[in-house]
Amino acid sequence: MSRTLALITGASSGIGAAYARLLATDHDFVLVARRADRLSELADELRAADATVEVLPADLGTSDGLAAVTKRLAAGDVRLLISNAGAGGYAPLADVDPDEIDRLLTLNAVASVQLARAALPGMLAAGDGAIVTVASLLAFSAGQTNPHLPPRTLYAAAKAATVAFTRTLAHELAGTGIRTQVVCPGLVATEFNDGSGLGVPFAMTAEGVAQAGLAGLRLGETVCVPGLEDRTAALDALLTAETALLMGGNRPTPATRYGH
Repeated sequence: MSRTLALITGASSGIGAAYARLLATDHDFVLVARRADRLSELADELRAADATVEVLPADLGTSDGLAAVTKRLAAGDVRLLISNAGAGGYAPLADVDPDEIDRLLTLNAVASVQLARAALPGMLAAGDGAIVTVASLLAFSAGQTNPHLPPRTLYAAAKAATVAFTRTLAHELAGTGIRTQVVCPGLVATEFNDGSGLGVPFAMTAEGVAQAGLAGLRLGETVCVPGLEDRTAALDALLTAETALLMGGNRPTPATRYGH
């Protein structure tokens, strides 16, 4: 049986580990995360399912960590890239340490772009591959004033960028045999953000997110919202609003409310 090589970031727990377990019957792996001990435990579990596993400890919020993973992808043999690593960093912008801004934006947005760029030449040469990035429903939360939502300026900006990146890349890669997908879950019962989703009755399991993501990939969904029933209506409304802004605002004169 032919096995596909998948590289999964943030693989030591939560959604990343759930993806690996669901894929273990027919995939081999490069597992990436900061915690080498947790990666080794998962690697042993996957090897018991007859998968070949490489362990690559790396912090994708750092230039050295990002360089190590892009170098591995440059080998050209990875056919499924799952960019799952991320961190909440929830805080009002004025409270964020300036030194943390680059790290958080790199981890939550830039890394997935760099990894996709590193994986693409091999996928394009093979005419086959998939690039999956795990984002968040908070990507769509910029206009929300719900006090129960976390302070999220950097996180929402990064995930909104990831959604735009994936949707645009999907058009760019049309006809190449390479699929792209961004997965946008809501609250998930994992260790993410100090385990804020653990014990919450409406939080989705990591396995549920990964299962939905893989099923959505088979269905050809570029944007996968695991808990959304009427996906078509919501995304059609989003596209309609975007078109109204893009086409309606592209005029040679200011709108009448601004005077002339």
